[in-house]
Amino acid sequence: MDRVHPELTAKMVVDGLVPSAPALSPDGRWIVYVLATVGQVGEHASSQLWAAATDQSVEPRRLAVAEGLVSAPSWRDDSETLCFLSDHSSRGKPQLCSIRLHDGLAQQLTRWASGVQGYRLLTDQVSVAFWAPDEPTDLERHRSAVRDDAQVRGRARPDRLRILDLEMGGIRTPPLFGDRHVVDAVQRPDGGPLAVLTWSSPDPDPGLLQPALHLCDLPTNEVSAVAELPADAESPVWWRGEDWHLAYLALTPPGLQAGTAVFDVAVPDSTFAGKHQNLTEGMAACPAELVQVDDAAPFVLVADGLETAVHRITPDTLRLTELCRLSGQAAQLSVDRVGATTAAVVSGPGEPHNVYAGPTGKPLVRVTETRPELRGVRWGEQNRLRYRAADGLELDGLVVLPPGRSYDDGPFPLVTIVHGGPYGRHADGFMLHWAPSGQWLAHAGYAVFLPNPRGGKGHGHEFAASVAGAVGQQEWTDILTGVDMLVDQGIAEPGRLGIAGWSHGGFMAAWAIGQTDRFAAALMGAGISDWGMLAATGEWGMFEAALGGSVGWEGTGPHRHDRLSPISYTSSIRTPVLIVHGAEDTNVPLSQAEYFHRALCRFGAEHEFVVYPRENHSFRESSHQIDLLRRTRAWFDRWLGQPRTEPRRAAAMSGGVSVESSRSLNQHADSE
Repeated sequence: MDRVHPELTAKMVVDGLVPSAPALSPDGRWIVYVLATVGQVGEHASSQLWAAATDQSVEPRRLAVAEGLVSAPSWRDDSETLCFLSDHSSRGKPQLCSIRLHDGLAQQLTRWASGVQGYRLLTDQVSVAFWAPDEPTDLERHRSAVRDDAQVRGRARPDRLRILDLEMGGIRTPPLFGDRHVVDAVQRPDGGPLAVLTWSSPDPDPGLLQPALHLCDLPTNEVSAVAELPADAESPVWWRGEDWHLAYLALTPPGLQAGTAVFDVAVPDSTFAGKHQNLTEGMAACPAELVQVDDAAPFVLVADGLETAVHRITPDTLRLTELCRLSGQAAQLSVDRVGATTAAVVSGPGEPHNVYAGPTGKPLVRVTETRPELRGVRWGEQNRLRYRAADGLELDGLVVLPPGRSYDDGPFPLVTIVHGGPYGRHADGFMLHWAPSGQWLAHAGYAVFLPNPRGGKGHGHEFAASVAGAVGQQEWTDILTGVDMLVDQGIAEPGRLGIAGWSHGGFMAAWAIGQTDRFAAALMGAGISDWGMLAATGEWGMFEAALGGSVGWEGTGPHRHDRLSPISYTSSIRTPVLIVHGAEDTNVPLSQAEYFHRALCRFGAEHEFVVYPRENHSFRESSHQIDLLRRTRAWFDRWLGQPRTEPRRAAAMSGGVSVESSRSLNQHADSE
């Protein structure tokens, strides 16, 4: 008798719990993590704080913290007390709190009127460095109360460094860094100087373009050294070889679209010595996270093709050495004080995101069960795809089939989902999301192609840099080559092709339908229609100009971004397109969708334009997420036709496309 599998519903997707921010205790015995639903219910977002034993000796349990949005858990040295941020006392203005693991004693440590943006525990164990804007003055409070609140652009209040005395409760603000915006700080493990990362402005453009690293002696408030860093610098960590070093992540110079690199600089006697070295130059993979391990060499989480690996900086060579590979997709790496235990949020094909932990270098073990309601769902088979671009470049991606179906049942109606970024990727993880996702469409009977064209993460700096000033060019033919191969192999039905994407993926969907009429339907989610306008109005400014190749103030034109913008090709569009966008999107403003909509109206192109109130670039409200999931399926059903249920024999697989089973590869990775 066939097993009855529960139907996957949109409500199941958005009601699911997802873990984040795992933090291993210094002794490696415990891990705390944040748990939140995919979709937000009500006016305010909320999350929970949980703890689990890494050896699974006790069941995970929820810690008794007040209801609110919880984030950034971090342990004190005793492996008993942990700090975290929570906005339970004033929604939208997180405060620093603490709780003891075993007796549950919790307290709020700050009541800073502007809210705490981030913090770091200091080595003396009685002080905390945190950063936050200045508290409003009495005059500012009065003006706000009477709505006399005109804002002067470019004069946003920066976050300043504050020092909290845990014993006395006092807070001091050292007069440091002028009006520079503090974004991170980490103290040298021996109690030495504080490395403070700042931007020139709270606005990403120009703030992210002009980061600096300062060395500050806390007892004297003296800044002994300052270094300018590459754009988008983050995650400073200390480590000790013959001298002390600081490593950090930043964009690979000289452009703003070349992926992330690990940089390192020696810091003997509290001064920067020598140049900042790129430790990942020439590496055919991309560092994604950098994690401090007391005073020893730091760990690096690396995106490597469809997989994820844990590396470590080798002190003698200043290169990265691989320690292990993590099955599926992994993110948010955490290690204990000495690096003996590792934890991360991991997912795989048919395996939802969970916290995994275990001895470093060995296969990690799942320690949480966050979505038991999905255990009975039959998932579409997810396979790895490898092929070559038209110029011979090696590419990869994923193909998801309808549940219970095989390649012999093809050809299928195919929807191609392009990832965002473009510096993102489709890793071999759990493909179920509120935006267009592989398993959601596979459950409606579609085969889903998840390509990784050039410009994305996982194949090194040169691969990522190749789309700078050239979006929609070779990355588009990379995608089209993959679609052609799936058609040739009998997997995709040529008359029933769709394309979808979010953010940069939304741009690619809009670009595709202006270049070809092969697609029967498209979905443009929070996508870009005009690169020049995005550089002028989006919060990332010059980062967008690096992709589009120019800006509108460079003379009368024609401009390169005009040739790379979907808006320029709307007169050619014959494909029905669903445009969806958040009304409060600051990353890709709503004007991008409105511009595309008006052009399609002008040329009489079939389309639907849906705006979601209160939503930013990433949707949060569960009702909106449910609507989008249902609307996505309905749109493709309307134009591609209801997928058929009767199996049909496919043509034999041969030639230039290699389709590999994720399951077999993951098992192989676990056994190594």
